Amino acid sequence: MATIATRRPAMTLFSQPECPLSHRVRIVLAEKNIGADVVDVDPANPPEDLLDLNTYDSLPVLVDRDLVLYNSQIIMEYLDERFPHPPLMPVDPVSRARARMMLHRIDEDWYRILPHLVGDDQAQAAEARKIICEGLIVMAPLLAKKPFFMSDEFGLVECSLAPILWRLSHYGIELPPQAKAVKAYARRLFARESFQASLSEAERELGLGW
Repeated sequence: MATIATRRPAMTLFSQPECPLSHRVRIVLAEKNIGADVVDVDPANPPEDLLDLNTYDSLPVLVDRDLVLYNSQIIMEYLDERFPHPPLMPVDPVSRARARMMLHRIDEDWYRILPHLVGDDQAQAAEARKIICEGLIVMAPLLAKKPFFMSDEFGLVECSLAPILWRLSHYGIELPPQAKAVKAYARRLFARESFQASLSEAERELGLGW
């Protein structure tokens, strides 16, 4: 196993270069221009010290001085509160609650089944593609009303959706014509300087379908 041999800066993100969960945290870092050290980790050969930091053996992992966080959703919200400008969650309680509900839905309905898309069970993969495609079709009318999800401002919902949308072709998901608002929304996200800065070299190839 590799080791974390040198002393890291105050904030370090241990990230998997092709992992959508890691990717969405990197988008937050780029959007807020946070000077964190991003360390690419090979899950098959992780640094020995990483297991000591995160007993769940998962990525991403954020280390901010003495604080260690190892859930991507928690990491994103922590970064948004730790570095409040620009804010990535709505200010008013109702809009914030709606954003949190959407983030929960994205995690439970889509991120949870992403591993099925790259697994060996073809029936399971087909079902996962169907769930994600149908979910995006349902979301299309909402995305047609505003530049971003029910908002004029880029937020954490965008940070969570962008990695999935970027990988649609890689996952074998083709959006139908009735999802044209989703395609327009995705291109708005991909055009952002922060999104382009968040991409690893491996991830740039995953989005070739766009």
